[in-house]
Amino acid sequence: MEAVETTGKESLSLSDWLITLLITAIPFVGFIMLFVWAFSSNIPISKSNWAKATLILMVIGIALTLVILFIFGATILGLFDSGIINPNEY
Repeated sequence: MEAVETTGKESLSLSDWLITLLITAIPFVGFIMLFVWAFSSNIPISKSNWAKATLILMVIGIALTLVILFIFGATILGLFDSGIINPNEY
């Protein structure tokens, strides 16, 4: 009988996905586990691709958040400098 290599090809059950989502909901631990699942060689391909996509979306979200914070911060500082908002009145 011939041994069949199935690493990375098997599908994940519903309980596997529920456990995965619960682990990613834990702060810091979930973030570390995303890296483990994304770049480990013995993880199913579907889970690895999902972890990579999640990390990409996190990076995009963090970048957009920083851009928005910078824009709003610059706008508020501009309002203070222009005198429209006077902090001494409050």
